[in-house]
Amino acid sequence: MTQLFKRRVILVTGPARSGKSEWAESLALRSGKSVIYVATAQTDPNDTEWMERISQHIQRRPSDWQTWEVPVNLAATIQEAKSSSCLLVDSLGTWVANLLEYDRTHWQKILKELLEIVENCDCDVIFVAEETGWGVVPAYPAGRIFRDRLGSLVRQIGAIANPTYLVTAGHVLNLSQLGTPLNP
Repeated sequence: MTQLFKRRVILVTGPARSGKSEWAESLALRSGKSVIYVATAQTDPNDTEWMERISQHIQRRPSDWQTWEVPVNLAATIQEAKSSSCLLVDSLGTWVANLLEYDRTHWQKILKELLEIVENCDCDVIFVAEETGWGVVPAYPAGRIFRDRLGSLVRQIGAIANPTYLVTAGHVLNLSQLGTPLNP
């Protein structure tokens, strides 16, 4: 396979069940690099529906891909990856949910570290992120914190990434070609 890109950060965002992960997987396949699937989900054998979702993702991936379970230490994982690797991080929403217990100051520190490492990493990174801010403002504080943190993170990763894709209703739009950055 030919390598489509040299060290690159890609963002794939969109609503639930839109095809984000499938598009990200196809980009990783075409990278020509050794793919490492960075799973941010935490398994829960007592939640059969959640385990079925995880199983569907696993079955879709090629058998030669490595899987690293990284529910929290995403920055360190990216920093340690080799230039010959393509990390597929699925998903930022799940990662943010795993860190909701941290107060604002600790969250800002984690976010700053992640963004600095992403800007300077040697490997390719493909991020999958959910769009949660297209609906009503959540009625409870934890929901608002989650939505605000994820929305801010996606915007900041989007400023680093090239390209950024929006996947919705099974269709892919390259926002880097079609859109104009808000703060160029």
